[in-house]
Amino acid sequence: MLKSLSIRNIALIDRADLGFSEGLNVLSGETGAGKSVILDSIDFVLGAKADKGMIRSGQTECSVRAEFTCRDGELSGILNELDIEEDETLVLSRRFTADGKGSAKVNGCAVTSAMLKKITSRLVDVHGQSEHFFLLKESNQLRLLDKIAGGEVEARKARVGELLAVRRELQKRLGMIGGDEGERSRRLDILKFQIDELKRADVGENEEETLLDLRVRYLNAEKILSGLNAARAALLDDGGAADAANSAQRAISQLARYADYSALSERLENAAAELSDIGETVERLAEELDVDEDELERVENRLDEIRSLKKKYGNTYAQMTEFLRRAEEEYALLEDSGARSEQLTRELGENAKELYTACRALTEARRAAAEEFSRQVVEELRTLNIASARFEVEFDEYTEGDVDRATSEGLGDVRFLFSANAGEPLKELGKIISGGEMSRFMLAVKAQLSSVNGIGTYIFDEIDAGIGGKTAKVVAEKFCKIAASTQIIAVSHLAQIAAAADRQFLIEKTEEGEKTYTRVKALSGEERRSELARLISGETSETALRHADELIAAASDYKLRLS
Repeated sequence: MLKSLSIRNIALIDRADLGFSEGLNVLSGETGAGKSVILDSIDFVLGAKADKGMIRSGQTECSVRAEFTCRDGELSGILNELDIEEDETLVLSRRFTADGKGSAKVNGCAVTSAMLKKITSRLVDVHGQSEHFFLLKESNQLRLLDKIAGGEVEARKARVGELLAVRRELQKRLGMIGGDEGERSRRLDILKFQIDELKRADVGENEEETLLDLRVRYLNAEKILSGLNAARAALLDDGGAADAANSAQRAISQLARYADYSALSERLENAAAELSDIGETVERLAEELDVDEDELERVENRLDEIRSLKKKYGNTYAQMTEFLRRAEEEYALLEDSGARSEQLTRELGENAKELYTACRALTEARRAAAEEFSRQVVEELRTLNIASARFEVEFDEYTEGDVDRATSEGLGDVRFLFSANAGEPLKELGKIISGGEMSRFMLAVKAQLSSVNGIGTYIFDEIDAGIGGKTAKVVAEKFCKIAASTQIIAVSHLAQIAAAADRQFLIEKTEEGEKTYTRVKALSGEERRSELARLISGETSETALRHADELIAAASDYKLRLS
């Protein structure tokens, strides 16, 4: 739940600090006072798109800080995945500057916008007037139904997805042997040429590197030979290194009568032998360095051949090998195209039956969820003073012949049908539902979702639009029921809803000097009575104040009965 909110320099708010109750929180105030700014600030800290126009006039930046208390382990997976330290309190902070730069942090760790939204999607569910339009789209209705249906539908959707992947692979392989006989014959000729060329070339894994080394050696043979001859002369010519080592050994050996230099003598003897051996090796290498022009030409030609093959079949040995493997596989497939086509067609037919069965199972799981969902929504609507309400989820029919239209969502669209009045036929939501009815319909839906979506906070932006009187009382009671397990923050103009609040805030606009400010005040006692009286009658008359007391008492009694 949202524990506290600190706003700095957003719209007409220079500074506001709100501490929320875990139950029902109501924001009230005159139209235009800035109630929507509070909700915009919450949206901003949750990751909504920022705009320079939201920064208070004369300021260079704005910021919002929000503290949430979370259920044990509620966000552990996401926070661990993002390498963010978990705490009892989740602290979100976000700032945005006039030059379009911004930053966001979660528990002090900098995060991207995508990371922030991934976390906050589990925290708050916002309902406003725009959500009416969201629910009018059939694709959104299907997503909502699947969300309510839960695990069984998700498992069946996963099975549909698996079968679709198999079907796409079968269609791809069948497409590889498609076309007429002439087309297949031409393709076979091309593949045979490519396969023969690669096999005939028989390029080795490290052959090109070896040939490049040889090429360097052959092109620089004269320099190499000159160096080898110079080394041989230094080692083996008269007076060379080997002679010098032998002379030193003889000189040391003559000292044996005076002292024991046998170890030194032995080392010199070994050194002389090693130098002679090195000299002979250098001499042999020089003799072997016989560069045949034909051999150099062979190396150059082979390198050209390998370069040509790389242009056609891949830049590396691994890519050329993979090309050959795929070409041989396709060749075998095309060579036996008749039998293979028959087999793949048969497999596609079997897949179609399995996919159709999986789609039917998915639809049936949705139907079962839809029946229970519809029943519960109708019950909620009746408590919301739409006594003759009827609500159904309509499913499109389909046959096995429609499997090629199947998606990961299965087959067949759904649509929500509604009738508010006795004797009126069921029609699609967008064609018949009024603003007040839509508000109550959404409240009924939210009441069902509160037990399945794991969201800790609901935000309602003027969901009471278009309703009043007895219905307002019922909506207030519905808020109380939901707020028993899920925090609610609601903008409302109705006294019945404000009276039911566990905490109420007054949003008002004031002029100080030559500037306008939006101020937020937590109400209690007489201030709350006065605001309720204003909501009731537009003024704080004695009659309105008495009515406010009655509403507060009635709301308190109702909440006591719920506990």
